[in-house]
Amino acid sequence: MLVHDGETRTPKADRNLALSLAAVAGALNTAGFYAAGLYASNMTGNVSAISDRIGTGDLALAAQALLLVLLFVLGSASSTLLIRRGRRRARQGAYAYSVCTEPALLAVIGLVALPLQEPARGQALVLGLSFALGLQNAAVTKISVARVRTTHVTGMITDIGIELARWLDDGARDPGGLKPHDPQKLRLHLQTVGAFLVGGLVGVVAYRLIGVTLLFAAAAILTWLAVPAIGAADSVRAE
Repeated sequence: MLVHDGETRTPKADRNLALSLAAVAGALNTAGFYAAGLYASNMTGNVSAISDRIGTGDLALAAQALLLVLLFVLGSASSTLLIRRGRRRARQGAYAYSVCTEPALLAVIGLVALPLQEPARGQALVLGLSFALGLQNAAVTKISVARVRTTHVTGMITDIGIELARWLDDGARDPGGLKPHDPQKLRLHLQTVGAFLVGGLVGVVAYRLIGVTLLFAAAAILTWLAVPAIGAADSVRAE
């Protein structure tokens, strides 16, 4: 699921990518919110918070929201640079290497946050997660040519509405060259949102039970997903 990109990908590969990484992202996002009251990957909310806090004169919270946005952008940029470097060297596993960077980051974030006391622990956690989720979202967006996004659901929910409208209008006598309903795309978005939701539920419960250890569990899952893809990509290259 992390080897082929663009039009060479199968619907099954997109589905597996969406279900696994959206669940992990949902868990990390809700854990960050539980710890600090902030969403690490909700850039719409964070940009709105910048405006709101500046308007009400709370510049400290405006700066905090701005930092989350900047870290998400830096994570996305870092992922893209890693992928471009790998593809320039003709590495089939460029995307897998990028995703494999995320568990290393989660482990570092966990090690930094563990000895801290609240509220510093929660702040360190959500800031680190913003960078890590930016990295993940860029890798998933590039490998799927934006068919799959895993760290936020606004676009997918919009696409669900669009596909539902196409389904309702599918029986029109004169299609007029309009794009038809795509049930496969609708299923993919519904499954991705569902995975994000379930992951979020697991994340908040797990964080309440085991705290920062959740990051090490998420890192282990991501490593389990990415390392075989690196091996498969190397095999493809050797052939």
